[in-house]
Amino acid sequence: MLNILKNETVIVTKGKEKGKKGKVLKVFPEKGKIIIEGLNLIKKHTKKRRQQDQAGIIEKEGPISISNVSVYCSKCKKGVRVGIKRENKKPVRFCKKCNQVI
Repeated sequence: MLNILKNETVIVTKGKEKGKKGKVLKVFPEKGKIIIEGLNLIKKHTKKRRQQDQAGIIEKEGPISISNVSVYCSKCKKGVRVGIKRENKKPVRFCKKCNQVI
């Protein structure tokens, strides 16, 4: 089971983007990678194929390994580990440092 889900705020712990926060756009569990909004930008050179297409250099987000990010807790103000407990017979994720529901 993955600890990081789509539309969740994460903080990068390793690499050139270390310390930056962002929202998860896509998760690739089979590859162990995620795409974070506005981080790890890569440049892609594109050619005009149709009349409405834009030619030139496009910047877009590249994938980052899941092991290089952690879930951001708004109460602790840092990256934390996530646990799962049951409330009203439903699994709920919580911060292991402050026990706040994420």
